[in-house]
Formats: sequence, structure tokens, C-alpha cells
Amino acid sequence: MCGTLTEEKYLRALKDSIVNMDFDGVIQAAQHAMDGGVAPLKAITDGMAVGMSIVGEKFEKGEYFLSELIVAGAVMKEGMSVIDPYVQGGGAAVRGKVIVATVEGDNHDIGKSIVTTLLVARGFEVVDLGIDVASETIVCAVEEHQPDILGLSALLTVTMPQMGEVIDALQAAGLRDNVKVIVGGTPVTAEFAERIGADYCAVNAVEGVEKCVAWVTPEDEG
Repeated sequence: MCGTLTEEKYLRALKDSIVNMDFDGVIQAAQHAMDGGVAPLKAITDGMAVGMSIVGEKFEKGEYFLSELIVAGAVMKEGMSVIDPYVQGGGAAVRGKVIVATVEGDNHDIGKSIVTTLLVARGFEVVDLGIDVASETIVCAVEEHQPDILGLSALLTVTMPQMGEVIDALQAAGLRDNVKVIVGGTPVTAEFAERIGADYCAVNAVEGVEKCVAWVTPEDEG
């Protein structure tokens, strides 16, 4: 019982540090959680990611502005930098290959960074193309690396159409049928994903990674 309460305390501290945009607090909370034996993935998903979800909700309600959303993302990156070294991959066997990118015109990478960490922890090989990535660069990477999955991220509504451009470019290059496309980001909806021809819209990083796992898991193992 005491151990559970202690873990809850660590997770709450991580969550609160994100919501309060506390750079020093998240570093301290992340290290305390690791020293206290909290599983790295749990610290991310049940601590910091919960905090980011709350920030996202406040942003949607108009309680936080884009500047707060960006700062909260930067705080989470600080926490991730502490926890990342503790994250272990899923063993020698690679589960699958994923390319991730934030689309052209968008310079935000916190969601993509969380997804990348979780994917590596689940045994995927990840090729991270970074932020503000042009459609042609993504298509060339798909052709070169031949991934199982392509993950596209956008935080700004004005950059969302770039996701559709990437999918159209994949189609034109004859590569679309060879890769699953998952999209995500605060403004991205399932309806939008369907409209542009994506295979799936991730509600959050954890759920998106689980979908990737399901895609590459043989039916007899599911």
C-alpha cells in the first residue's frame, strides 16, 4: 500500500510539473521517480503524458494559449531527457520499422518525441526525420527505408493539409500501398484522417503506439 502511494506521489509530481510549466520541477520529479523505482514508461504515460493531456484540454478551452502549449511541451522534453536513459528496448528482435516526422511548416516535436520514445521501448526501429519536413523528403525516406508505418504529426491547424499532401505524394510515387499511415496532433481528428486517406488517427501517443503494435503483430499472436 505504501509503495503504491509513493508511486502515485511521483506520478502526480510529474503531471503537476507539466501543467504548471515547471522546468526545474520536472527534472527533479523525473529523477525522483527513477530513483524511486517507477517504471520509465509508466512515468511517461501515467505522469507526464497525463499532464500534457490536461494542458491540451486547457488549450482547447481557451484557458491556455499556444505559448503555454509550447512551453509545456518544452518542459516535458526536459523530463524526457532524464527518463530516456532508463528506457529499455523490447529485446534483440526488431518488431517493425517506423518513420516519424512533423510536417512542413510545423516546428513542434513534443508529441513526436513521446511517440518515438514509446516506439523504441516497444521494440521498433524508428527513423525520426525531425520537424518542418517537406513532403518530398518524407517520400524519399519511405522509399529508402521501406518502413512498415509512417507517423505524421501536426500541432497547427494550418499545417494539417500537409499530411494530405504527403499521402498524395506517396500515392503518386507508387508507395502508398506499402506503408500504413498514422496521423496525430492536437487539432487532428478521425474525420480529417479519413478525408486525407490516412489509415488511423491517434488520440494520444500511447494509443497510437498500441495501434502500431497491433499492425505488426501476427494475428495468431494478438
